[in-house]
Amino acid sequence: MAQANPTPGQTAQDMTDFRWNALYVIAAEEPVMGLNIKTELEDYYGTEINHGRLYPNLDTLVDWGLVEKRERDKRTNEYLLTSRGEALLARKQGWESERFDTGGSA
Repeated sequence: MAQANPTPGQTAQDMTDFRWNALYVIAAEEPVMGLNIKTELEDYYGTEINHGRLYPNLDTLVDWGLVEKRERDKRTNEYLLTSRGEALLARKQGWESERFDTGGSA
């Protein structure tokens, strides 16, 4: 049952491709440091990702309750999915799988 007024980040429409991709990176090797997320996204996009793009998007994911940010040391933060982030990512993966699964029917 859908809520009448979902909070930001609760629905897929609030997510940009960049934020989805950050969630995938975090899910693959959590907890993960911001620099590792940056490197993974740079490899994917084939271009440099500046801090002014990465960290505001990560902060948005944290604000929306999809990602938890923890201080690893005085200079380094690490990120991991919350149960809410896992649920949203699983919902997206299920939705995609239903539409793009090529095994079986012709």
